[in-house]
Amino acid sequence: MSTVITNIGQLVTFDPAEPDRPIRTDAALVIEDGLVAWVGDAASAPATDELIDADGAAVIPGFVDSHSHLVFAGDRVAEFEARMTGRPYTAGGIRTTVAATRAASDDELRERLARLVAQSRAQGTTTLEIKSGYGLSLVDEERTLRLAREVTDETTFLGAHVVPAEFADVREAYVDLVCGDMLAACAPHARWVDVFIDSGAFTVDEARRILTAGRDAGLGLRVHAGQLDADGGVALAVELDAASVDHCTHLTDVDVDALAASARGGAGTVATLLPLVEYSTKQPYPDARRLLDAGVAVALASDCNPGSNFSSSMPLAVALAVRELGMTPLDALAAASRGGARALRRTDVGHLGVGARADVVILDAPDYRYLAYRPGVPLVRTVIAAGTALAHTERAH
Repeated sequence: MSTVITNIGQLVTFDPAEPDRPIRTDAALVIEDGLVAWVGDAASAPATDELIDADGAAVIPGFVDSHSHLVFAGDRVAEFEARMTGRPYTAGGIRTTVAATRAASDDELRERLARLVAQSRAQGTTTLEIKSGYGLSLVDEERTLRLAREVTDETTFLGAHVVPAEFADVREAYVDLVCGDMLAACAPHARWVDVFIDSGAFTVDEARRILTAGRDAGLGLRVHAGQLDADGGVALAVELDAASVDHCTHLTDVDVDALAASARGGAGTVATLLPLVEYSTKQPYPDARRLLDAGVAVALASDCNPGSNFSSSMPLAVALAVRELGMTPLDALAAASRGGARALRRTDVGHLGVGARADVVILDAPDYRYLAYRPGVPLVRTVIAAGTALAHTERAH
């Protein structure tokens, strides 16, 4: 079965084969067997079995949200209200969610997860990474990753989110558990391992040990760093060739230089920026312009979680990146699609070049810039994943 999308007002491809031509006009796109089979001038489009009329709308790649925490119970709305009145954000609130998540059944967690994934998909996200980190026991980390794996292949073991209360006085024993039995139980359900490096979480030395153990177990590496301070985590991420270092709110010049050198050297370590977190925590926004001008590979992601940001809206992340991070609309859209794919070390998603997975979003707008121009407006008209309309029960790969 082949399908042509035609009458496209503006087609954003980010085709790696045409890096100097990210946008086409008067274009059409053909989907066959779940992949992009042809892109070109509408007048030259080949015959297909089906036709989708975009009615002059902009067509973009599906968003690649490379950082989220969607398996949890409860909420922290009172904590959010307190921040809005001046209380600073700290990592300690994670333990509140841990208690609620441990008390929830698998079915309760699965039902909440399904609703959150459906919300994410409805906003144009077709590839979604989900972390554990709200179990912080062997049993609960394993089950939350197992549930996440039911809805996405991009799952991340984050047993090193914070030290749970029962290990507060014996944190080394918890690191031993994360590197040992917990990792062994979780690795079959995970593609990645992650560590939160922060004054309220884990040190660089602890992170090195955990990441190395994860790598030895066959997992790729991701790092939370630079959210509350320039903490040394960026240097560690680059040294260990982590796919992504996320937050990057506070960076030294040395950090920026290291990330830029990494980007020039191959797959590299992507700086994943999470502007919805700064919106929700009232912290300073990261300076994306500084990173882009230095040659750093940049991604945007939601970091949807119950504490520091309870929004999965990639369109809103794009709008904030343009308004607050110094990005152009094209920079921001690229970071939210192609950049996210690079942060997951994927070449099959995040663009609409020939051979890519046919993850296509048709906007209710004639121009991709409307994503920043009309923030908060539901501009996603149609979501197509792997060539078919995305039902809420399908996996977001």
